[in-house]
Amino acid sequence: MKTVALIVAAGKGERTGGALPKQFAHLAGRPMLLWSHEAFAAHPAVDEIVLVIGAGQEQLLADCLPNARFVLGGATRRESVARGLAAVPDADRILVHDAARPFLAADVIDRLLRALETADCAIPTLPVTDTIISIDGATLPREQLSRVQTPQAFRRAILTRAHTQWEGGEPTDDAQMVRALGGSVAMVQGDAMLEKVTWPGDLASAEARIGWETRMATGFDVHRLVDDADLWLGGVKIPHHQGLSGHSDADVALHALTDALLGTIAAGDIGLHFPPSDPQWRSAESGQFLRHAADLIAARGGQIIFVDLTIMCEAPKIGPHRSAIQHRVAELLGLPIDRVSVKATTTERLGFTGRGEGIAAQAAATIRLPGAAR
Repeated sequence: MKTVALIVAAGKGERTGGALPKQFAHLAGRPMLLWSHEAFAAHPAVDEIVLVIGAGQEQLLADCLPNARFVLGGATRRESVARGLAAVPDADRILVHDAARPFLAADVIDRLLRALETADCAIPTLPVTDTIISIDGATLPREQLSRVQTPQAFRRAILTRAHTQWEGGEPTDDAQMVRALGGSVAMVQGDAMLEKVTWPGDLASAEARIGWETRMATGFDVHRLVDDADLWLGGVKIPHHQGLSGHSDADVALHALTDALLGTIAAGDIGLHFPPSDPQWRSAESGQFLRHAADLIAARGGQIIFVDLTIMCEAPKIGPHRSAIQHRVAELLGLPIDRVSVKATTTERLGFTGRGEGIAAQAAATIRLPGAAR
């Protein structure tokens, strides 16, 4: 049986008040719809994922999921689901999910598909714990009420028929149409993590539910001082009678920082990503190496919290250039200035740095990565 997940992401999301439709707003550093897309992609029972997006949102989708299959939705949610359904005529089971519910657990999908073995439709629900009153003030019996979530699972044939024969007003979900057709609707246990992001404060609440993992790693690099070369340290050109030797611009400070950042996500070292044997990196500006490491962290939904850099040399004096280096590193990483520490020391004329033969740098970086939502 072929199971297809339809992620409905065609809305404008105006109630959240953001510059982007809420399904593309960043949640822990990543567009919101990526969270549920990844959950479906990781589930062994889901064979295909189709996103239903709004007209004009094609580039937004391409920026975050360049190879995703999508169809354009309609003016209402019902029309959007119908268009997604029409795009997968070979599906046997359909999971319809709102992109604004980012934290989807695999066991919810498991429960839905099991229930679909004996029902036409299965929906996740939660009990109502608050007192509920109608607009005229009458108290409603909460033991007879449930909160309905998505994804909702359907046998494709009955969902198609429900859409074709629906004659009422706009339904609030697809299960309502199946029920009106006389189909059986099974209720399974939902998940508190499936709260829908609707209002401006909901994004912050969703971020608070993420289990963050803090990581720290270090980096170290050394380059020789040579004649007839520019001296670059921390992205700043330093006046000096010698410069550092290397395949790129030999910025020992940015190289150490790059290795520290790569270490936080266990992504190897700078040589793995920018091999010195590759001629395209000859005399390359090392800021691009640092930005690459930062981009890899961002792609994981991570956030750089703090970086610390120590430059070790006898000459030149780093003090007069410390502020410029600090500002340049902050600019490259998009960090506030107070999250970048730059220090300098000598080795009391001991070793190769003490003899003025080269410059060393040591760096540390702290980041946080989103773990499992809780």
